[in-house]
Amino acid sequence: MTRDRCVLCAGDGGEVLFRDDLLRAVLVDDADYPGYVRVIANAHLREMTDLAPADRQRLLAAVLAVEAAQREVLAPYKVNLASFGNVTPHLHWHVIPRYADDPHFPEPVWGARQRQADPAQLAARRARLGALRAAIAGRLACVG
Repeated sequence: MTRDRCVLCAGDGGEVLFRDDLLRAVLVDDADYPGYVRVIANAHLREMTDLAPADRQRLLAAVLAVEAAQREVLAPYKVNLASFGNVTPHLHWHVIPRYADDPHFPEPVWGARQRQADPAQLAARRARLGALRAAIAGRLACVG
């Protein structure tokens, strides 16, 4: 895939929470997973090893800062970190807060649905998104 055909080069990939010269962190609009964030390299790269060592460290530090903010604000049971890029071969990390009652748990979010989401739980998690936005922006401002 070339840069001109890449969806993560053509657009932000979600609501931008933070952006600098290396990366951006975006809130993904996923009805079942409030607080799902992608950390995306701004340059069209495929793999972590395409980055200079210092930039690798900075990108990974950003992923971990997002995870820490999710844990602090959302208190998930688990946080899933994934960097696939098979469909979109542009370097990005998925940082997904998981709960024992979420629709796919214990399967991956791309796996077989196990149950319907509880609307009250989703609403409570969505209500914390403002605090999550602030926590992520604050933590990422200190990375790098």
